[in-house]
Parts: sequence; structure tokens; C-alpha cells
Amino acid sequence: MKFASYSTGGNNYYGAVVEDGMIALSPEFPEWPTLREVIAAGGFDRLEDAAKGAEVSHKTGTFTFEIPLPSPEKIICVGVNFPDRNAEYKDNSEAPKNMSLFIRFPRSFVGHKQDLVRPTVSDKLDYEGEVAIIIGREGRHIEESQALDHIAGLTLCNEGTLRDWVRHAKFNVTQGKNFEHSGALGPWIVPFTDAAQIEDIRLTTRVNGEVRQDDRTSRMLFPVRRQIAYISTFTTLVPGDIIVTGTPTGAGARFDPPLYLKPGDRIDIEAEGIGTLSNGVRDEA
Repeated sequence: MKFASYSTGGNNYYGAVVEDGMIALSPEFPEWPTLREVIAAGGFDRLEDAAKGAEVSHKTGTFTFEIPLPSPEKIICVGVNFPDRNAEYKDNSEAPKNMSLFIRFPRSFVGHKQDLVRPTVSDKLDYEGEVAIIIGREGRHIEESQALDHIAGLTLCNEGTLRDWVRHAKFNVTQGKNFEHSGALGPWIVPFTDAAQIEDIRLTTRVNGEVRQDDRTSRMLFPVRRQIAYISTFTTLVPGDIIVTGTPTGAGARFDPPLYLKPGDRIDIEAEGIGTLSNGVRDEA
């Protein structure tokens, strides 16, 4: 079963995703106002039980998908995590010994089927299709052998980037990675139960139907187990934290000439066993 956050009629809900809409579950669990509290309580089983046999409360087309977790404490992104991505930099460097990391803010993301916003100050909005993991159990100094036990669920990310704004300083990507509504998370959370859900799945990005990125998570330079162990060395991972695990080669900036996103474009990011995250693009008002 898949669980999503959504809004309709000025109200926010979370619920179970079914073929013709949503089964609202948040009214049944007032002690868990968002999916973050559900995750902290290990409550996916209770949600699934509550959804069995329930009627659709909001039909498809009557609600808006929101990002799965409205207020995660941390969103940590892993950069240059596929071998071909390292080669794209054309600096003849070997694969790095340690992973590159940066932070994104929740406000920089929109939900499934919402438009990414190209800001007024730049026309170099780019896409990056990625798998994201959601932490379900607190931990510090987590061993790689135990790392997957700390995952609650999986979702997808379009880690939209303003390419010229990641070079505004000597060493700084924060600005170009955090323009409001420049990326997307969703469409839902798939509860994590087995290593096979993440260790070797196909990840594909299409722009207007054209395949731009296509790779498998088994080729990551830093697998998910390593990411969790490394990040937990310097910070405590808590339920609801999100780790965006890295994008394959094929982002728009690497084409000649670059293929940046423009209003009217459609981006579909698909991963086996998780689903498809779809977004359009519009200019900032």
C-alpha cells in the first residue's frame, strides 16, 4: 500500500492511495497529524488496517498532491553518486573517496503533478531524477550492516537545480539548490520492507517523453547503506529525515547545447517498485 499527503478544500490530509483516488486516514488518527508522526510511531501497519475495506473519500481530480512529509527536520542530498556523473565533470578525477552532501529546504519542493517554478533571475532550471529514502528510526554512528533497518519508506525526487546559481560563490551550491518550488518530492511513500526495494532498481527520467536519464541504483558510488552510515557519523538521523540519494548522468546541463527546462515541459521520474513523479514547469509570477 502507498501513502500520500494531499490537500483539498483548504484542508490537509494524508491517506492511502487507491486506483480511483484517496482514502483519507488522517481524521482517524488525530494523534498523528502528518505522515511524519506516523513514521515516528511505526504506524504504517495501522494505516493499512484502517484502509482495508474503506471507501474512497476523495476521488482523483478533486485533490492536490503535496510533498509526502510537510516538515522534515533534515533533507540531505548526495551529489555525484553515479560513475558516469563523475565523468561528466571532465576533470580526469577518480571517483571521490567520500560523498558530496548538501542540504535542501522543504519549501524548495512541490508535490506530484504541481509545476516546478523557473525563477525570474535565471533560465537555467535543470532536472535531476533521484530515489529518496525516509528515515524511520533514530540513529547515530549507524553501522552499514544495520543501516537499512533505519529506513521507513521510499519516494522520488526531482532535485531541480538552477545551474548558474550553484556557481555564485567560490564553493557553494546552496542557492542553486533551494529556489522555492524548483524541485519536487513524491508522489507518495512506499513503506520499506526489503533490501530488494532499493539495492538494484531502475531509475529513469523523461522530459516530454524523451529518456534523458536511465540507470540502476546498484551502480551508485555510495550505496544507500553507506550513505546512512556516513551521514549518521556527524548528525543524528531522526524519523522523517529524507536522504536524496543521487542522480544518474543525463541532466540537461550536460548536453551541448544545454537542455534546460522551460514553461510547458513535463518531467516524469520513474523507479521500479515506487512509481512515477510527474511535474510541469511554469515561470515565476
